Amino acid sequence: MKKNQSIDLLHGPIFKSLSLLAIPIMATYFIQMAYNLVDMLWIGFLGSGAVASVGVSGNFMYLANGLVNMPKIGSQALVGQSLGANNKKETKNYIEAAFQSSILFALIYGIIIIVFQKNLIQLFNLKDSTIIQDAQNYLWITCGFIIFSFVNQIFTGILTAAGHSKNTFIATTTGLVLNLILDPVLIFVCNLRVIGAALATIIAQIIVTLVFLYDAKKLDLFQEIKLLSKPDKNHISKILKIGFPPSIQSMLFTCISMYIARLISSFGAISVAVQKVGSQIESISWMAADGFSASINAFTSQNYGAKNYNRIQKGYKTGMLVVGLWGLLTSCILIFLPGPIFSCFIHESDILPYGIDYLIILGFSQLFMCIEIATQGAFNGLGKTLPPSIVSIVFTSARIPMAIVLSHFLGVNGIWWAISISSIIKGTVLVTWFILYSKRRLIA
Repeated sequence: MKKNQSIDLLHGPIFKSLSLLAIPIMATYFIQMAYNLVDMLWIGFLGSGAVASVGVSGNFMYLANGLVNMPKIGSQALVGQSLGANNKKETKNYIEAAFQSSILFALIYGIIIIVFQKNLIQLFNLKDSTIIQDAQNYLWITCGFIIFSFVNQIFTGILTAAGHSKNTFIATTTGLVLNLILDPVLIFVCNLRVIGAALATIIAQIIVTLVFLYDAKKLDLFQEIKLLSKPDKNHISKILKIGFPPSIQSMLFTCISMYIARLISSFGAISVAVQKVGSQIESISWMAADGFSASINAFTSQNYGAKNYNRIQKGYKTGMLVVGLWGLLTSCILIFLPGPIFSCFIHESDILPYGIDYLIILGFSQLFMCIEIATQGAFNGLGKTLPPSIVSIVFTSARIPMAIVLSHFLGVNGIWWAISISSIIKGTVLVTWFILYSKRRLIA
């Protein structure tokens, strides 16, 4: 494949197209996971107070990711569809609308964070003045300059929709490697501590933006894009209409996860440690599924625009087969080999039984979580983001009462079962919904 040549999603072998698009995305996720572990390691050297301050501030980064999902997911679907229909004018309009709306959101969010940083940190009832100050500093730097992260997310969505996932891999990996270098330098050599960690993040994001801009100059996709032109309300509204449900879904998921974390903490430090380590192990499952979900999204959107409805169904079946086999494999590994896996991360004999319980219980839901994520990509590619958002919001919210009730009888294992059961239900319901929808609407 020639450099900067997009993957052809409209013709040829489906499995090959999906895999070529998905592999760079999955590789990016795994590098991101490795970075997160190393980044937390550096911050950990500053002490538990620094970890707490970064953790508290990070919640607002998760909320920001939910906000940028609105223009990102909406534009990804519509750009893919217009590319499939070979409508260059519409493609250009949607790209301009995506960047303009995301930049506006970033500026508003950044201003709110800078003005109300103290009030926002006070929501977490922190007592230590040093931790509070570190949290505020990390918050206003990372979120105050969130515009670069937002722009990078839009580039990622559009390039993926166009079959250029390799470009996003190169740009993102460049930023991650730079961040790994800057972290120890700014934190320890320059003695900036938590501020250094925040600056390393922002500098890396700026570099990623520059790499994306460099690539954009060489791609026909971004030629004649004028960000300073008058915003097109029609195209912006179409993007936001599609992106609104998953945006709300993402932000609610963050809030629900924060509440579940509080429930887990009530069972002590061991339970918190088990969840942190266990979720990192489990992330291997969902990251692969998420990579294929993005690939299915782009494949579906382009073929929907080209009215290749039969190819959409074949693509969905192919993607589901791959993701389903991966989910089944990870389920078997977590259920039958929990001890050897968990002991690689935590060696204390008193914690190991708790970790084994976590992996076994969550193991039952891996297959269903993977097929849910993949099906969400198919729905999003069609521009029908409401069904996956409804399923996610309803059954993820159900985790709270389920966790409260089950933990009363089963202890912390009740919380793990609440998460696992809800994932099983979400996967089952969403796949059934898509099958019924495709039979009614995707008939060639």
